[in-house]
Amino acid sequence: QVQLVESGGGLVQAGDSLRLSCAASGRTFSNYAMSWFRQAPGKERELVTTIIWSGISTFYADSVKGRFTVSRDNAKNTLYLQMNSLKPEDTAVYYCAAPKAAYYIPGVREYVYWGQGTQVTVSS
Repeated sequence: QVQLVESGGGLVQAGDSLRLSCAASGRTFSNYAMSWFRQAPGKERELVTTIIWSGISTFYADSVKGRFTVSRDNAKNTLYLQMNSLKPEDTAVYYCAAPKAAYYIPGVREYVYWGQGTQVTVSS
């Protein structure tokens, strides 16, 4: 059974940094692309970043490009999101997510495994 557990959220001021972690278990972590999504109050869930199974290739939403960095440690079965220069509009619940298929970059609606989310609040 695949489990994803996020941690690292909190309340910070604009301009601060946070690092989120997502601990994965239940299957061979290094075989799967992973993503971070976020959902702000009253808004739809949006894709923030994706990293492929090897970590070599990444994708970022325009809104976070240059400020956020996704990485993974396949030996530790852990996904990370380093968030710098945080803005109030980054306030959201952040989720890590994974697809069912290995060696596959899913569309945004193809993620089947989700963590419980971690709250990030950025004050101005």
